[in-house]
Amino acid sequence: MNLLAHAPIARAAAWIAAVALFTLVFGLPLAMLALAAVAGQWNGALPDTLTLRHLAALGGPGQWPALWHSVVTAALASAIAVLLGGAGALAGRRLPGPVRRMLDALYFLPVALPSASIGLALLIAFSRSPLLLNGTVALVVIAHVVLVTAYAYANTNAGLETLPAGLEEMADSLGARPGLVLRGITLPLLVPHLLAALALGFALSMGELGATIMLYPPQWVTAPVRVFALTDRGNIFSGAALGVGLLGCTFAVLLLLNPATGRPRRT
Repeated sequence: MNLLAHAPIARAAAWIAAVALFTLVFGLPLAMLALAAVAGQWNGALPDTLTLRHLAALGGPGQWPALWHSVVTAALASAIAVLLGGAGALAGRRLPGPVRRMLDALYFLPVALPSASIGLALLIAFSRSPLLLNGTVALVVIAHVVLVTAYAYANTNAGLETLPAGLEEMADSLGARPGLVLRGITLPLLVPHLLAALALGFALSMGELGATIMLYPPQWVTAPVRVFALTDRGNIFSGAALGVGLLGCTFAVLLLLNPATGRPRRT
C-alpha cells in the first residue's frame, strides 16, 4: 500500500527531474544557439538587439554551399553505411561465436577511436598511388562511412533479434530459397530498423567535424567546418546562424524518415 501511495509522487518527481535535466543539458544550449543566431549585439546575459541578418545570410554564397555539402555527404555516407552495416549483420548472424565477436569488434573499432585519428589514418592510407584520394570529396565520404557504419550494423543486429522466431526456418522448410527468404521475409521486417539506422547515420554525419577538417578539399567545405572557421575568426553570430541551419536540415530529414520508422510492418 505504501508503495502504491507513493507511486504517483515518485513518478511526478521522476518527470520533474527528467524535464530539468533535459532543459539544462539540451534545452539551454539550443536556446543560446538560437538567440546567438538572431543577435545583433550581445553584451549582457541576453542579446541587446535582435536581427535576422545572420539567418538571411544562410542563402548566401558562403553559407548555403556548406549546408548543401553536409546534406550530400551525410546522405551518401548514411546510405553506404546501411548497405555495409546491414550486409555485415546479415552475414554475421550465422557465424560461430568467436568469429561473430571478431566481426563486432571490427565494426565497432572506429567508434572507440577519436574521429581525428580516423581522419589521419585515411589521410595516410590514401596518399599514395594507386589509392590517391587526398583532396577529393570521395575521401570525405569514406571518412563519414567509417564513422557511422557501426551504428547501422548495431541497428540491423537489433532488428534481427526481434524477428519472429522460426519464421525464416519455416519458409526454408517449405522450400523457399535463401534469396527469396531474404527478399520476402527478412528485409521487409528489417525496414524500420534500416531506416532508423539511415536516420541516425545521417544525423551523426551532419555534425561530424574531427575527421572532416583534416580531409576536406577547398571546394567541399561542410557546415561544421564552416561553423568552426567562422567562430575561429570571431564571427560568432554567423556561426550560430549556420548551426541553426544545420540543425534545421537534420531535423527535417529525421522528420521525413520518422513516419516510416515508427512501427514495423505487419505480415
